[in-house]
Amino acid sequence: MNVSLAITLPNDFVQMQTPDVIEREMRISYALTLFKSSRVTLAKAAELADMTLYDFIKVCKENQIAVIDITREELMQEIEYMRHS
Repeated sequence: MNVSLAITLPNDFVQMQTPDVIEREMRISYALTLFKSSRVTLAKAAELADMTLYDFIKVCKENQIAVIDITREELMQEIEYMRHS
């Protein structure tokens, strides 16, 4: 199921970009917001942004949003666990 939303923007703002560009930027911005607040997974955010996972990861990096949320100690524990498995 898809939901369509309508928003009202000032005319001078809309004249700066095409509706398609505005829609794309809003989708990406919303996806970044949801992912950053841990409300959706990385894959779901990429889907919402209508991007490949790789491209969405690049956008996260450009916006200084961590894709992997793990401490160094947790990473070392995971590596140690994998070595002994």
